[in-house]
Amino acid sequence: MHRTLRFITALALAVAGLGSCALAYAEGDVHVALTAHRILVSQGKEARLPAEQAEPGDVIEYRATYTNRGTTAVRDLEATLPVPTGLEYLPRSGQPVRLLASLDGKSFAPVPLTRRVKLASGKTVVREVPAAEYRALRWSIGSLAANSARTVGARMRVSPLESVATVVSTR
Repeated sequence: MHRTLRFITALALAVAGLGSCALAYAEGDVHVALTAHRILVSQGKEARLPAEQAEPGDVIEYRATYTNRGTTAVRDLEATLPVPTGLEYLPRSGQPVRLLASLDGKSFAPVPLTRRVKLASGKTVVREVPAAEYRALRWSIGSLAANSARTVGARMRVSPLESVATVVSTR
């Protein structure tokens, strides 16, 4: 059985300030819990704080834990984490490191994404797509055994051009 779980709704609610610091979603036997933390660096040490509010330039770390609560393995599991408008994926922050990215949330390819660009001279070259243009990330989890869990995650920066006053609300 092929399963793709997406966290678009939950993450969109979180960004809109309608969720909480830990959101949950379930499809069949697979339960997904999303957490968001604001990452602060002080004197070379990182601190993970609740992501209740974020200002332009702040770094938010999202983690989605996929838990199979069923009695049989789930096969071909894919974990998708959207990159909402106003946030930019930070390159090399995805965990696990082997991930796919998308510019439209539909078509995915290995990171870093590239595209063909036609230069003024008429020559076509392949260039890396800026990570700020990524709109979704995906990991192929594969098989998830019964009563086991896998976590994926990535860090995103609040765009300096936009203000996200409330990233996640703690109602």
